[in-house]
Amino acid sequence: ETLRSALAELFGPVEGLRRLSGGASQETWAFEAGGLALILRRRPDGVVRAPDGRSPGLYAEAAVIRAAAARTALVPEIVHVCQPEDGIGEAYVMVRVEGETLGRRIVRDEAFAAVRPRLAGQCGAVLAAIHGAAAPPETTLATSDAQGELDRYETIYRESGAERPVLELAFRWLRERLPPPVPPRLVHGDFRNGNIMFHPEQGVAAVLDWELTHLGDPAEDLGWICTASWRFGGYDRPVGGFGDYADLLDGYAAAGGGEIPLPRVQFWEALGSLKWGVMCLLMYLSFASGADRSVERPMIGRRVSETEIDLLNLLERAA
Repeated sequence: ETLRSALAELFGPVEGLRRLSGGASQETWAFEAGGLALILRRRPDGVVRAPDGRSPGLYAEAAVIRAAAARTALVPEIVHVCQPEDGIGEAYVMVRVEGETLGRRIVRDEAFAAVRPRLAGQCGAVLAAIHGAAAPPETTLATSDAQGELDRYETIYRESGAERPVLELAFRWLRERLPPPVPPRLVHGDFRNGNIMFHPEQGVAAVLDWELTHLGDPAEDLGWICTASWRFGGYDRPVGGFGDYADLLDGYAAAGGGEIPLPRVQFWEALGSLKWGVMCLLMYLSFASGADRSVERPMIGRRVSETEIDLLNLLERAA
C-alpha cells in the first residue's frame, strides 16, 4: 500500500499493482496508470546502495538504457527515474513491452517458428546499436577485458578450493589464446536468450536486465548469447538456440558494428561456459556449506557438469 501510494503521487490512480516473479536480484512490479502499462524495477525493499564495482546500480542502468535508446537500440522506454523524495528508493519506471522472455519457448514454440530465422540477425543489429552508444557521462561503469575476466574467475575458482579437471584445462587453454585487447565500448554484459523480449511477429522487442552493463570488448556480448547454456536445448543453433554465427555477425556488421572475427567470438563463448561453470559451482558450494539452503542452489549447482561437457566439445572442435 505504501508503494501504491507513492506511485499514485507520480502517475495518478494506480491499478493492478503486483509483484512479478522474474528477476533474481531486483524487484519487478507491474501496474497500470495514466492509460499506460508500466513496469517498476526496484532495489529490494527500496534500499539505495552504492555501486559494487560489478553492478553499476539502477540509476546508472537507467542512464545507459536511455543512451542505448538514443542509438535506436530496442530497449524499454524509461518514463521516470525515482528520486529520494519519491519515497520508492532506488528504482525506475518503464513502459511495459509485450512479448516472451522464456528461452525454451523462443527456441521451440510454434508461435515463433516464422520469425525464428530472423532473430540472430536482429540480435546482431541490436548489439551494434548498443556498442555504438556512448557511456553516459554521469555514470561510472566498470571496465573489463578478456584477461581481466579470466583472472577474476580463476581467482574465484582457486579460492573455492574446488578441483575440477575440465575447468583447470579450460583456464589453461583460454589463457594460451587470449585475444589482443581492443578499445572498450559500452556492452550489455548479460545479452542472452532469457534477457531479451521477443515478439512472435516482429522478433526482438526489447533488451532487458542491464545490471551487468560495463565497458569492454564488444565480442563479449556476441559470445555470451552463443554460450551453450543459453540455447535451451537448441544446441545445433549456436546463437541462443535459434540462429547461426553467420547471421549474428552479418546482422552486426550490416548495422554498423564492424567486422568481428568468429574466433574472437568463440573465445568469449568458451569463456562464457567457463564463467557459468564457476558460478554454478559456487551455488552448489553455498548450499553444501549451509549458507543458502534454497532448493534453487543445488539445482543450478549440478549444471556445472553441463558446462564441462560444453567446454570439452568446444576444445575438441578447436583442435
